[in-house]
Amino acid sequence: MYEHSASVTSAVLKRHLRHEHVGRLALGAKNIRALLQQAALRPTRQRMALAELLFTADHRHVTAGTLGREADAAGIRVSFATVYNTLNQFADAGLLRRVTVSGDLTYFDTNAGEHHHFYIEAENRIIDVPEGSIEIGHPEPPDGYVITRIDAVIRLRPIGKASCGACAADAGDACSACAPPNAQPRHPE
Repeated sequence: MYEHSASVTSAVLKRHLRHEHVGRLALGAKNIRALLQQAALRPTRQRMALAELLFTADHRHVTAGTLGREADAAGIRVSFATVYNTLNQFADAGLLRRVTVSGDLTYFDTNAGEHHHFYIEAENRIIDVPEGSIEIGHPEPPDGYVITRIDAVIRLRPIGKASCGACAADAGDACSACAPPNAQPRHPE
């Protein structure tokens, strides 16, 4: 197993982070407070509220935008910046796993354990690759470095479907979103 960067001291929490879906722990408010404290995070009102949204349901993948809308719908008043910062703090503490799909799209996964993802481009949605169905070797790192984690994001689109409306209208000629790297798009996006 690769070296984990989370600075968490509780052996119980470490076990949950590596081997179980944290979101499936059905944490109550008291346990959420303990979870944050064990992760060396001060249990502020905003962190508690966002952690309750994240960790009291089944395992899932969220963006800052989706969690912000959930918070708003639940009557939790927090800014987008607070949601984004809190998600990153949770990820830095090992409570969540960052899954970067592109430079401007990052999901946060409540399963912080080692696993890979499918990204369904047309739906902007990620799902877990079934455990044991993919094996990825790793290169020898340069001297002085250690591999901390390997992330595989496998991009999917439905068979016979283009990634954008312009491609579909252009008889399947691929745009830059669905063309091979370095290919020129035939139409402006």
